[in-house]
Amino acid sequence: MIKFKDVSKEYIPGTPVISNLNLEIKDGEFFVLIGPSGCGKTTLLKMINRLISLNSGYIYVRDKPISEYNIQELRWNMGYVLQQIALFPNMTVEENITTVPEMKKWSKDKMHDRVTELLESVGLDAKSYRNRKTSELSGGEQQRIGVLRAFAADPDIILMDEPFGALDPISRNNLQKDVVEMHKKWGKTIVFVTHDMQEAISLGNRIALIDKGEIVQLGTPEEIVSHPKNDFVRNFLKSGNIEVDKTQTIQDLIEGGYVTSIDSQEKSETILSTDDTLDQLIVSMSKGDTVFIKDANSQLIGKISNQQLMSYLAATIENRGEVG
Repeated sequence: MIKFKDVSKEYIPGTPVISNLNLEIKDGEFFVLIGPSGCGKTTLLKMINRLISLNSGYIYVRDKPISEYNIQELRWNMGYVLQQIALFPNMTVEENITTVPEMKKWSKDKMHDRVTELLESVGLDAKSYRNRKTSELSGGEQQRIGVLRAFAADPDIILMDEPFGALDPISRNNLQKDVVEMHKKWGKTIVFVTHDMQEAISLGNRIALIDKGEIVQLGTPEEIVSHPKNDFVRNFLKSGNIEVDKTQTIQDLIEGGYVTSIDSQEKSETILSTDDTLDQLIVSMSKGDTVFIKDANSQLIGKISNQQLMSYLAATIENRGEVG
């Protein structure tokens, strides 16, 4: 879907922000760019829609260099969400959401139906919200509208630059859940920038950890948590309070409700026991998206998905922070 080939960027000659970077983001993937401030992650994001130009190399979207796209065509096919919401305060919710569909000459009926679909997808009643001014909304509600506006014209790609950084923890958590559900429902390719490791493991299918314009480690959340490549990655994980408790077992996930029943026809080569550790589960997850679980009598009792494991780890981290 999106491919970086030998991409470099300098704002000041001789001082690279991005250094000869190669990366491929898959179609329909929720891909997270993470790293400390100034590492180059936002520059990478903004190069995708040509808000920032590259100095050398190529970026491809669907095997076509972005330089060969009409810039309006390119950006219309990419929703964009900023931390600074940038809604039009004197316009209604509906008018804000339909900014791009209106430019694309959608019919009024089509836009009306799309606004209804989007608002209801995040639990907002379309009838009561569509005609409200965005200046009347809470911060969390405004950011929801900003996210919906990015999805409105049904683009293939959604770019999100630390979109929840300014929100309170409850609003942030709710919006994270909304975006995960929207990704599941519509299967868009999402490129998401954050500096929060807890957010990264909760949301991403894959994570690229960046430092000084280079990818230090690329992998699934499980791979990065269980096999940090070097001290930089280990320290970054610790800064987010992410560390697997060696005493935790799969039984802890089961007791927390992070397991689902299995169909009698389902089969899996990866089967673990309730007393196996989270370390063992994480390693097994790196080989596939779902692991089956058996009890002490070797009877299959359910399955745990990648998303359930990440949700459990994120919840554990959050609870640990509250206790501390």
